Amino acid sequence: MERRRMDAALLVLFLGHLAAALEVPLDLPQPPTITHQSPKDYIIDPRENIIIHCEAKGKPHPSFSWTRNGTHFDIDEDPNVTMRPHSGTLVVDISRAKAEQYECVYQCTARNKHGTAVSNNIVVKQSRSPLWSKEKIKPIVVQEGVSLVLPCRPPAGLPPPIIFWMDNNFQRLPQSSRVAQSLNGDLYFSNVLRDDSRNDYICYARFPYTQTIQQKQPITVKVLNMDAINDTMAAFYNDTDLFSEEPADERKPSFLIPSGPSSSKTVLRGQVLEMECIAEGLPTPEVSWTKVSGDLPAKRTSFLHYQRTLRIVNVSESDAGDYRCTARNQLGSVHHTIHVMVKAAPYWISGAPRNLVLAPGESGVLTCRASGTPKPSITWAMNGIPIENSPKDLSRKVEDDTIIFTDVQPGSSAVYQCNVSNDFGYLLSNAFVNVLSEPPRVLTQANKVYQVIKNHRALIDCASFGSPIPKITWFKDSRSSTLDGDPYILHDNGTLEIHIAQAHNSGRYTCVARNSIGIYENHVSLEVKEPTRILKQPEYKVVQRGKSVVFECKVKHDPSLIPTMTWLKDDGELPDDERLIVDSDSLTITDVTESDAGMYTCIMNTTLDHDSASAELTVVERPDPPTDLELTDQKKRSVQLTWTPGDEHNSPIQKFLIQYEDLLHHRGHWHNLTEVPGTKTTAHLKLSPYAHYTFRVLALNAVDFSRPSLSSRVYKTEPAAPDENPTGVQGFGTEHDNLVISWKPLSGLQSNGPGLHYKVMWRQKAVDSDWTTVTVANNSKFVVSGVPTFVPYELKVQAVNDYGAGPEPAIAHGYSGEDLPVAAPENVQAIVVNSALAEVHWDPVPFKLIRGHLKGFKVYYWRERSLHKHNPHHVEKQILTFSGNHTRGMLPGLHPFSLYSFNVRVYNGKGEGPPSPTQQFETPEGVPGTPTSLIVTNPNLDSLTLEWSPPHVRNGRITGYTLKYQQVNNSNELGPMEELALPANETSVTLPNLKYSTRYKFYLNAKTVRGAGPAISGEGVTIMDEAVASRQVDIATQGWFIGLMCAIALLILILLIICFIQRNKGGKYPVKEKEDAHTDPEFQPMKEDDCTFGEYSDNEDHKPLKGSRTPSNGTVKRDDSDDSLVDYGEGGDGQFNEDGSFIGQYSGKSASRDTAEGHESSEAPSPINAMNSLNSFV
Repeated sequence: MERRRMDAALLVLFLGHLAAALEVPLDLPQPPTITHQSPKDYIIDPRENIIIHCEAKGKPHPSFSWTRNGTHFDIDEDPNVTMRPHSGTLVVDISRAKAEQYECVYQCTARNKHGTAVSNNIVVKQSRSPLWSKEKIKPIVVQEGVSLVLPCRPPAGLPPPIIFWMDNNFQRLPQSSRVAQSLNGDLYFSNVLRDDSRNDYICYARFPYTQTIQQKQPITVKVLNMDAINDTMAAFYNDTDLFSEEPADERKPSFLIPSGPSSSKTVLRGQVLEMECIAEGLPTPEVSWTKVSGDLPAKRTSFLHYQRTLRIVNVSESDAGDYRCTARNQLGSVHHTIHVMVKAAPYWISGAPRNLVLAPGESGVLTCRASGTPKPSITWAMNGIPIENSPKDLSRKVEDDTIIFTDVQPGSSAVYQCNVSNDFGYLLSNAFVNVLSEPPRVLTQANKVYQVIKNHRALIDCASFGSPIPKITWFKDSRSSTLDGDPYILHDNGTLEIHIAQAHNSGRYTCVARNSIGIYENHVSLEVKEPTRILKQPEYKVVQRGKSVVFECKVKHDPSLIPTMTWLKDDGELPDDERLIVDSDSLTITDVTESDAGMYTCIMNTTLDHDSASAELTVVERPDPPTDLELTDQKKRSVQLTWTPGDEHNSPIQKFLIQYEDLLHHRGHWHNLTEVPGTKTTAHLKLSPYAHYTFRVLALNAVDFSRPSLSSRVYKTEPAAPDENPTGVQGFGTEHDNLVISWKPLSGLQSNGPGLHYKVMWRQKAVDSDWTTVTVANNSKFVVSGVPTFVPYELKVQAVNDYGAGPEPAIAHGYSGEDLPVAAPENVQAIVVNSALAEVHWDPVPFKLIRGHLKGFKVYYWRERSLHKHNPHHVEKQILTFSGNHTRGMLPGLHPFSLYSFNVRVYNGKGEGPPSPTQQFETPEGVPGTPTSLIVTNPNLDSLTLEWSPPHVRNGRITGYTLKYQQVNNSNELGPMEELALPANETSVTLPNLKYSTRYKFYLNAKTVRGAGPAISGEGVTIMDEAVASRQVDIATQGWFIGLMCAIALLILILLIICFIQRNKGGKYPVKEKEDAHTDPEFQPMKEDDCTFGEYSDNEDHKPLKGSRTPSNGTVKRDDSDDSLVDYGEGGDGQFNEDGSFIGQYSGKSASRDTAEGHESSEAPSPINAMNSLNSFV
């Protein structure tokens, strides 16, 4: 027996994978397979027709029949029941019958000639939503602090209703750790409060199938303290339930549900386990959960109703055990243990039995492997008949949960039913055995193109069918070898997998299906595409309201794929708003509002892949103004200001600015008082006496200040003596015998009270004298007359008002009025540094003689004359001021070779003193200025005369001149420089031996003993030889020359006519014969193939000779510059004699000439070129 079990197990392992993916094409014979049926427990809506589903497939198409409550259901006899065509689905019309009549157990049977399949037992029940029974609920009066349970007890429905508590306004009643709804719908109070009093505690039951809601009568609850209970006991005694006669004290927890120290609970595998512990106590207890025999399954566990309910989903056998709930408050704790038992309705271990397709003579196995708690029993049936009652079949052997088929034969196809059941349910599965003999076929579409992204997994299908099961092999492109190794993986269902697809994996693939009957090929293609990638992701943006923002999303994708860009906001569609502009690679939002804030995601989709990136938009705005300004802690010199911040609009408030307005002294003007950090909402403000304050607050964030808040109420401070004295006290004189004492007056806020005036005090410094005091009204200065000139004084100014004097003032210092200095600096002398700079020295003036504040010294200097005899007399004075106590100064910008005079004066705040005795100094020579003029005169063929004037600014004695000159060619390039030294007494020079018709550039500068000065430049041109110019014109106008040119042109025209005639006749010009017969050097042979003269062609005839120019009128014009025509006369190469006679030959060049000569004469003398050459010859 054990040996047979082992054999069966091995057969299962060997054959199980073959049957896993078999799908018989519908055009082949096959037993029925049920494809759709109603659930086992089928709850229906009694208001609608009853539809009991049963769909099946097979070949031939199956017929259907039904049983009801275990007996045959004759549909034809019930006029309210019909079966849909080509289907087993029943439709019950309840318009003429009651739904209760059809609350039965139904089973569908589908059969054809190859077998019979049956459905589950379908239990049909109608949904029920009964009404709440009418009852009168008495008001409940309870003492504050006690526990309370409001029962719901909804009517039983199918399925059970959903319970919730609401008030008369259909608002859910709030629940908390103190108040919670239990799983059965009752409302529990761990302890009641006075606020729990109300008359509309209403329990609602919603029935999901009928979508109806039933309402319980409202419950009234009155929560009273003990005194109120005694006062109202008589009024409620007859019609009230009275609870808790004893006063409610604080107490440790106890459980309202469940009761006792322990309980048990049974749950089925795969269902949801819910356990609850609701405790009462004062203070409100907290509930916690533990598993005594292990840990709670973290991923499947949740706590509901403020920890009162423990919920475990998808329960497994490992969840069995003891669970402990603990309720705890300050006074103690209580525990309850729940013993959980997990049972299991039958469930498949390795899936339901699978269909078998076998070829004649093959073997196979049907396995029905299931488990459950308690262990389920397994029964087999064939075509709906228990297998023990079915015809015997030697090829079939049943062993518990397995049927083994060996050497099956045609005609043994059937449907086998496996039924697994225990106390908690059953499983029923149909699996057919189909005996077929079929050649292979590939079910995957031919020439299908698979597309996959690079570096992703590629799966190429080859779904096939055949009996026996075909073997699949794969080939690529040339089919040189099978694809069965790395990187290829061949799956059992024929699918070819490439784990990481690369570009070289693209191509044409062939899958071949073979079995013992035949072979089948199918071709598909694989294209590996480049991935879609976002190259530039959108970035986090912070933008002010009303501005615009742009999110960029630049993407790279495979060019053969069509991309689609989608933008989302907060994982939803973009709002339909014209302000949101979507471009190909960006999203622009104009006129941003606060509602635009959120997370924006760009998604680039192709048919194969996608990429996405997100960025957040934060919309900021200046804060709203603070509100609720309040003044507290009011004192004489301070007050506490508090406020409520306004909305900061996504930009944290950095600081608050407090401003004040003094309604007494400066109405309408706001002044900054202080600042506090943005985290504070209060400020302690220091105030001045005798002011009427109002305050306002501004908030600052990263955008800007908010608008000011509304003003606070007025806060008045009491008057007081001044706290401070005037600042900026100083003494000075406006006349030589007065002293002006000035100060900065106090402001109205600084005055501290009415009647503000000042006590002004002064005394002469360094003299032991008393203070002189005067009282001055609210002013800013006081003038003391009849004082000595420029004497130091000590000064004090004190503020006084009607409430007293200010603090002792600080002593300030000043001087009486100044007068002009009475002495000049002594020992004045000058040191010449160079031709443009001199240094002046002097001794300081005694302080007493200055008679004021020393401001500095002034040097008056002027140029008497130049030391050169030709320069005029100069007496324009200049002044240089040296601020401060200096004893020397520099005089820049002097003229060289000049006589200067100067004196020095001291000055104070009043003015200048007398000048020092006038001194003189001479400046040495310097370099001269530019010569005044340079003129070119008397141009000849080979000489030019230059005339110039000496420099206007000589800066010394002229010792000579330097003349430099150089040629300038037609392209303005400069030739070598020539230099000529000239004596000082010359103002002209003639330059001989110059080249005719040539432009020259000249540079002339003067020199002194200190060096050369800047140069003046000029240009001149030598003249052209008149004989050469006239000869050129004469040659061009000779009659013989004109006649010769005409003859040459006529000869060329005749030759061209002959050439065209010969070409039109298809013949050739008879040149070859004439070459042999004539040796005349003036005869030039023609090429046979293009009728052109040898060694030059038509396109070369119109090129000008080397170095020549060809004006349109045949004459050579003088260039815009004054350049001689000789410059253009380099093109003549021996074509003419000096008298203009033509000496060239109208022939090709001889082969005996040397290379250089042939190169120079490579251009043929056409008539036009000859004329141009003549015109350019000099």
